[in-house]
Amino acid sequence: MENNTEVGEFILLGLTNDPELQILLFIMFTLIYLITLVGNMGMIVLILLDCHLHTPMYFFLSNLSLVDFCYSTAVTPKVMAGLLMEDKVISYNACAAQMFFFVALATVENFLLASMAYDRYTAVCKPLHYTTIMTTGVCACLAIGSFIYGFLNASIHIWDTFSLSFCMSNLVHHFFCDVPAVMALSCSDRHVSELVLIVVASFNIFFAVFIILISYLLIFITILKMRSAEGYQKALSTCASHLTTVSIFYGTAIFMYSQPSSRHSMDSDKIASVFYTMVIPILNPLVYSLRNKEVKNAFKKVVEKTRLSLDFAS
Repeated sequence: MENNTEVGEFILLGLTNDPELQILLFIMFTLIYLITLVGNMGMIVLILLDCHLHTPMYFFLSNLSLVDFCYSTAVTPKVMAGLLMEDKVISYNACAAQMFFFVALATVENFLLASMAYDRYTAVCKPLHYTTIMTTGVCACLAIGSFIYGFLNASIHIWDTFSLSFCMSNLVHHFFCDVPAVMALSCSDRHVSELVLIVVASFNIFFAVFIILISYLLIFITILKMRSAEGYQKALSTCASHLTTVSIFYGTAIFMYSQPSSRHSMDSDKIASVFYTMVIPILNPLVYSLRNKEVKNAFKKVVEKTRLSLDFAS
């Protein structure tokens, strides 16, 4: 990558300069981050330990938890450091690395959510063929493909952003190195770069949304044809958690990345960014664990085994 920049570091302006509000936000973000780490890692461990959860749905959920754990870690610790210690300086390379991992992992989540929608469609609409369609190989290909495409997509955005010249301001009007916020600082002509960002991001988002919408359209048609109230309720319950996550994720993503940086309001961008960098990673394990009986039962089994092991050891 050609490096035309004269800027060696960036300054993240963060969410607020109010000291009292900074302390409050630090406490809140610390709690959110800790729950995110425990929730997502707990979900992964739970799925690994319970053989009843070794199904395509929970395979994708474990990958989703891993992605949420990683991309929250790519952003939140630096945000907390800025709130507590006023450490708002980030080096050029660290900014590029943060942007790369965030974009890569957010893209992976994008396509994992689409894969989960396809899995739900197969489970509800083709239950008799579910095991032959959603084989281990198919699930692995969907997950691996999501990761490969995510990192290729991040490489495109990193090249697109950091091939520009940064020779004026280094003040990033954001709390992390997001693509639109950093791109807005360039003193080069960025119209082509903005166009690449909009086209690539729009393709990623709307392709996944299209798959999700088609999947759920077919699911709802199937549900309406069901005569059994129990089957109707079960089909709805399996989709409700996924739909909740999808609505928040794509709502903020479309708002952020499908418009030129010249039309962005930095304050509204920051608020939207809090949702997809901190709220969504904590939301997934909470929503899926609170609404899912299988996860609750698996958790009870683990707690019971742990209790028995402690009683036996004592």
